[in-house]
Amino acid sequence: MRLHRIATSTTSERVPYARHDVPPDYTPRLRLKPKADRGDYIDGAWWPRSGDLTAELPDLLAVLTVRLGPIWRVVYDPTCWAAAPRQTTIHGGHTVRLDSYAFELWNTMYVFGRDNDLIVLRVIPPETDEDIAHTALMAAVTPESASLTG
Repeated sequence: MRLHRIATSTTSERVPYARHDVPPDYTPRLRLKPKADRGDYIDGAWWPRSGDLTAELPDLLAVLTVRLGPIWRVVYDPTCWAAAPRQTTIHGGHTVRLDSYAFELWNTMYVFGRDNDLIVLRVIPPETDEDIAHTALMAAVTPESASLTG
């Protein structure tokens, strides 16, 4: 556990670092490959609850911050989302840059951490049937997921 010092009026005390300021309001429907198994193009899949990117991102990014550290940029497929601004503010007042890009692999999202480490997600459309979405979430974390074509 990483610790940092907090200065008080009389002493300095050590307290655990928080991974993020607040927990997500909704647990994202997300599957990620273990960090050691990364190397394929796709690192996991996410099934958002709506097509509103700025409403969906705070909870997703709160979870991904654990693996990536502070997130500074999200590149997304604009054909799959309602119009979004060029940036959004997430938990704790942190600003994240949003860039739309028409990917060859439909419905792909890149999430960049502070050190340019990234996670590539397949985004399952929110209106997808629950059984189909669950199958797609599970398939994204198998070794064959690099061959997913949408």
